[in-house]
Amino acid sequence: MATCPECDAEMEVDEFDVDKGDQLSCPECGSNLEVVGLSPIELDLAPDEDDDDDDDDDVEDSVEEDADDEDELEKDEDE
Repeated sequence: MATCPECDAEMEVDEFDVDKGDQLSCPECGSNLEVVGLSPIELDLAPDEDDDDDDDDDVEDSVEEDADDEDELEKDEDE
């Protein structure tokens, strides 16, 4: 048995069927969970895949801002 950290529902999880890092879905609340411990089975909220995409966007935005700053510097030097 394992407990969902989001809604505290008891979940039937066989420790021989899962490995650390596996992801499950809570049948009660639908949260994505990650196996973080095996004996006893411990579950934690799985990291959102969207978070990784957001990080990439931040990097792209900062690169674009740097390019804009360089363009402005070049314009100032030309004047």
